[in-house]
Amino acid sequence: MSVALENCPALVLNADFRPLNYFPLSLWSWQETIKAVFLDRVNVVSEYDEAVHSPSWEMKVPSVISLKEYVHLSRQPAFTRFNVFLRDRFSCQYCGQAFSSHDLTFDHVVPRSRNGRTEWTNVVTACASCNLRKGNKLLSQTGMRLRSKPVAPSNHLLQNAGRGFPPNFLHESWRDYLYWDSELDPT
Repeated sequence: MSVALENCPALVLNADFRPLNYFPLSLWSWQETIKAVFLDRVNVVSEYDEAVHSPSWEMKVPSVISLKEYVHLSRQPAFTRFNVFLRDRFSCQYCGQAFSSHDLTFDHVVPRSRNGRTEWTNVVTACASCNLRKGNKLLSQTGMRLRSKPVAPSNHLLQNAGRGFPPNFLHESWRDYLYWDSELDPT
């Protein structure tokens, strides 16, 4: 059974064979991957059954590739809405319920109207109803409590959090590289 090439992305690993990102997962289209192979920028680790070809040449489409040169991750993760949600594991920090990203907002623990800053230690994930309930009040005025104290996350913390939210599609050849440091089943 043939699979459309658009459904054949490659998992991109750093030179140490760890994924560049877990969430969102580092994936390249089959076109980007073939180009990188020809430019000798990557090693092919695993392949799909599908192939691309010209009249005189054929190549299986890579499913896992590793960069030939190690890419250093930035020291501090970017302060983005998505990274706040990921740090808080897509859960409202007031009621504790998990939500999809489009049902979440972020809340300033100390409201901006009261000189609260937009930074890691003052912003938390909130559902719309809790955010509305809190409004621009201090926690002491609402009777609400935080589930966890907001902190500036490390890249490692965000990577670990991202492992808990796998994408909808995981090719079987990727599993060894995405979960390489998880505990093995002794059976």
